[in-house]
Amino acid sequence: MPMNQQQGGAIIVRSEADARREKSACGWRYRLISREDAELAPAAWAHAVDIEGAKPHYHKRSTELYYVLEGEGAVVLDGAEHPVSRGTLVHIPPGVVHAARGRMRVLVIGVPDIAEDDYFEAPEK
Repeated sequence: MPMNQQQGGAIIVRSEADARREKSACGWRYRLISREDAELAPAAWAHAVDIEGAKPHYHKRSTELYYVLEGEGAVVLDGAEHPVSRGTLVHIPPGVVHAARGRMRVLVIGVPDIAEDDYFEAPEK
């Protein structure tokens, strides 16, 4: 077993400054732990996301946790709007149509990583 590899996966320490930044459906995200780390067998993936309104979408396999680091707004889950602000945690199971309104910085943790074939847009109601 490599030195940085433990029984449950690798030790990963990565600064946002060293993470890949890209435009996503929700805003700008920093890929702190993501699909490019698959060979390290992380337990989950994590992105820091600057949300600028997120269009309604869902995932068939992935569960997401949103932890609001800064800002405020609302997360819409299956049509119900929930106000969120700094310190709020939202658990989003597979199949739940979700979107966001407002401007906020969110730590998004997903299990497993959201693959390109597990992102489905949903019409806004």
